[in-house]
Amino acid sequence: MLSSSRSSLYTFRLPSDPQQLASEIRQLARRLGFDLVGITSAKASKHAEYVKTWLADGRAGTMDYLADRIDERLIPEHYLPGAKSVVCVAMNYHVPLDPVPADKLPFHGKIARYALGDDYHEIIKPRLHDLADFIRAAAPGIRTKSGVDTAPILERELAARAGVGWVGKNTCVLQAGVGSWLLLGSIVTTLELPIDEPATDRCGTCRRCIDACPTAAITEPYKLDASKCISYLTIEHRGEIAKEFHQPIGDWLYGCDICQDVCPYNREAAISLIPELQPRFKTGGIDVRDVLHMQPDDYRVNMTNSAIKRIKLPQLQRNARIVAENLAKEVL
Repeated sequence: MLSSSRSSLYTFRLPSDPQQLASEIRQLARRLGFDLVGITSAKASKHAEYVKTWLADGRAGTMDYLADRIDERLIPEHYLPGAKSVVCVAMNYHVPLDPVPADKLPFHGKIARYALGDDYHEIIKPRLHDLADFIRAAAPGIRTKSGVDTAPILERELAARAGVGWVGKNTCVLQAGVGSWLLLGSIVTTLELPIDEPATDRCGTCRRCIDACPTAAITEPYKLDASKCISYLTIEHRGEIAKEFHQPIGDWLYGCDICQDVCPYNREAAISLIPELQPRFKTGGIDVRDVLHMQPDDYRVNMTNSAIKRIKLPQLQRNARIVAENLAKEVL
């Protein structure tokens, strides 16, 4: 059923013409708060062999779950039998940050922008479900399955195929005039829809993201060794972080935005208007002293509805100790 809270959005006549339906899907997606939307076929990934080799070479680090349901990841029809099309959406999460006060700067641990507001999964999923409801209502008997990065869907490749943006040299999805601050979502459906033109790669000769990565995680254009990525090390990696990565982590407490911060396409990125994505930490970070002294109850309260809760407090404190060491302050 369509969410009653958004019932005013559904003013469309349900069309029978595929072109018209595709147009109204795009319109509704934008009304639901998605900045970009495109449609592609549910054909199998053309990068299947690369993905399998990437996993076999250990580039995923300890993210063993990426190898699970691999056939579903590579072939949408294995994820949803009879799949014909994929509706891909993107939501801009770029938010302005306040300057860090001078007296706080020596203790400031930075957080990746995507995690500054509420958990994006809980923001995007209801909107995706509403869009999927509309598709099924327009074409009775049609099936859909939605996903926001936790589902076995190669959402970046699909987004590029759907024209939402191209996959840049830092492996993030980019779109001219919007940038790369994009949260992705997908709806796989058995409905055959007219597809959009793939996005054109506009990275050109630029290699700023490659040169700026402190851990050399971007091994070459369009190729990422996730096991070296600061975002992986501070979020997905559960054990101790190898000493060789401590200094390169710098002041990144949770995640990393360096390869996006230096990207020319992000110089004039639009500001997100989604209230739930506005930063709870206005300077884009937290005082590492507060993190080191935080108790479990404090953590639960402070991180309510936050994507930061993907990690437990001891892991965040592990990161805080590394940041404190890098800032060379007696905060332990």
